[in-house]
Amino acid sequence: MIFSSNFVSATIEKSTTKKNVAAPYLRRDIVLDKIPEKTEITVCGLGFYELYVNGKRITKGHLSPYIVNSDQVLPYDHYDVSDMMVYGENTFAFVLGNGMQNGFGGFVWSFEKARFNSAPKLAFAIETVIEGKKEVIEADENTLCHPSPIYFDDLRMGEKYDARREIPNWNLPGCDLSDWTPAIAVQIDRGEQMLACNKPIVATGEMRAISITKEDDAYIYDFGYNCVGLTRLNIKGNYGQHIVIDHGELIQDGKFTQSNITFTSSIQIGQPKYVQRTEYICHGGESETYIPSFTYYGFRYAKVTGITEDQATPELLTYVVMNTELGDRGDFKCSNETLNKLQEMTRRSTLGNFQHFPNDCPHREKNGWTADAALSAEQTIMNFEPEDNYLMWERCITRAMDNRGALPGIVPTGGWGFAWGNGPAWDSVLIYLPYFTALLRDDLRVAKEASREMLRYFAYLRTRFDENGLLAIGLGDWCPAFPDYMPPLIFTDSTISYDLAIKAAYLYDRLGMKLEGDYCRAFAKEMRANIREHLLDKDTMRFSTGTQSCQAMAIFYGLCDNDEEKQKAFSILLDEIRAKDDHMGVGVLGGRVIFRVLCDFGYEDLAIKMIIRPDQPSYGCMIEDGLTTLGETPRPPYSSLNHHFWGDISALMIEYFAGIRVNNDLLGADHIDIAPVFASQMNYAEGYHNSICGKVEVKWQKEADCVELTLEYPEGAVGCVIAPAGYTVNGAEKAIAASGSYTFKKIR
Repeated sequence: MIFSSNFVSATIEKSTTKKNVAAPYLRRDIVLDKIPEKTEITVCGLGFYELYVNGKRITKGHLSPYIVNSDQVLPYDHYDVSDMMVYGENTFAFVLGNGMQNGFGGFVWSFEKARFNSAPKLAFAIETVIEGKKEVIEADENTLCHPSPIYFDDLRMGEKYDARREIPNWNLPGCDLSDWTPAIAVQIDRGEQMLACNKPIVATGEMRAISITKEDDAYIYDFGYNCVGLTRLNIKGNYGQHIVIDHGELIQDGKFTQSNITFTSSIQIGQPKYVQRTEYICHGGESETYIPSFTYYGFRYAKVTGITEDQATPELLTYVVMNTELGDRGDFKCSNETLNKLQEMTRRSTLGNFQHFPNDCPHREKNGWTADAALSAEQTIMNFEPEDNYLMWERCITRAMDNRGALPGIVPTGGWGFAWGNGPAWDSVLIYLPYFTALLRDDLRVAKEASREMLRYFAYLRTRFDENGLLAIGLGDWCPAFPDYMPPLIFTDSTISYDLAIKAAYLYDRLGMKLEGDYCRAFAKEMRANIREHLLDKDTMRFSTGTQSCQAMAIFYGLCDNDEEKQKAFSILLDEIRAKDDHMGVGVLGGRVIFRVLCDFGYEDLAIKMIIRPDQPSYGCMIEDGLTTLGETPRPPYSSLNHHFWGDISALMIEYFAGIRVNNDLLGADHIDIAPVFASQMNYAEGYHNSICGKVEVKWQKEADCVELTLEYPEGAVGCVIAPAGYTVNGAEKAIAASGSYTFKKIR
């Protein structure tokens, strides 16, 4: 497998917010007098590419190869095309999109100023084997170029296509190449060349509009759900008919709006607020079908202008739902419909935001915000199969670390995010991704990737200690339910840093790196002592300001020395919850742990009440307000209507309400206990998880005087069925886990 360093571009001129430069076609023809025994090609297209061999599109997925800072990572895809070669002329054809290589639509995060910013570029190596002799063809002046009908593309802003500019047979042998020009040799970027190991972005479903309404001179298509993907246009139009499709999340005051997904009031490219827009100019005649190549949108509604009333049919637009090909690993449902809807919303948010790596919102930022992924990692692994993409992204994360050992708040970045938007709670992605893949899957690939940088990171944190050995250097309990109720940054940063050191020590132990593990344990011991010395009232067990997040995080992350301390700390937590009339008083950091703590103390009814209540702040108010994905905040205005970093409630449902606990004892992912809690708001529940040993499936139903549980348990797994406090299971506190039935009875 060859990673070519010979990069070419069609032009050095770049698209900007004010100037359109067409996406380039490139092609390389080879003539074969014999059919090779083997033909392979490796491709690196920066930002994105599509590959055609003799007219057939074989690109592995949407937005290939990946989204990177090309000064850090150069991702290559590999294809075996042996069965596609023919005698005579063969055509390898490409179209390139700007992607992150020229991410000018990400000006809010200074992507247009990135050192690697350039016009799209391409490298490839075609390797043939004929009668045992290898030949390699790479990009050079024999690669020919021509502007494509895609006359504008940007990852965030959208795409414009003029069908009148189409070139017949552009990707087939025999095309008229008289006005094609040689490619320009350009410099290879500084990144490390590597095979892209990520699973691709693929179409996972299609939807038709549930309603079409007229708004002024436009037609609003409502697809019923806020998802992620693209609209496929199918129209029989007139020559030069110009169709504009805007995509958004909101109908506000009866009107389509993009007000929550733009960052300025005037980005001039012919229209104000150009974002998530498809433009198509018809060639006329027969029916035309078009779907953008180099962008994606987060939306429920599409606003179409430039069509007639007769053309505004359900067949005009199809919603093609897209996300990384993650597969299904787990799910949950129960008798409580609000919880069922929240599970669906979490899964929909997680999938929609997973475009190569976890993003923060698919309609607006499309950034790899680090805390979002860290907070969501456990539930993502319990529901889906993200490990390959976590590995690829961890490669980008580790290479984004600066020479101090600091991390940016978004990965990839062109440099933005070191001065704002990071800190331990956000940097936690460095350790949480490898930790949960190791914990829940016994997969150490991501941990190996991060092994050097984890130690560098703790050395960096030491340089940021205050005089008390504590930390306050980044973002804290983000998107709080009550803005005036955030815990102090010094508490959340210090507590998360302590937890990161504990988890890093676990990873180093599993990697057999004892010295590094000992270093992390010493860091954790010191940080814990400093927190208890300076941020704890030992008489009352009030941590810092004693907010819900302070108390819940202290209990969950192990800052209490014994059960008596835990009970005191928990009493303060209950008081704080009651003071908010049983409402959430947390941001995303406290939100990930508070319901787990309540369940651990036997207050699962209170946890569910706080989650499902219809009044704000809560998860239930999102449903009351018609959201079909999780909002950015637990109360309106939600800012973004599609975030996944509140999604840990899905792991809560699978692990606590269904009771599937993987590797609780840290002995391996084949250790699986079944420990459900039976909240009064549910009469039955069921969940499954495809563990490393096989499928674990739990179903329980409340009867008149007991709870009957049916368990499907795989061979090779070891664990117990554990009764919650106040119950017995088959007459005891616990039973050996095996496929079969179990009876839970209350202790009288």
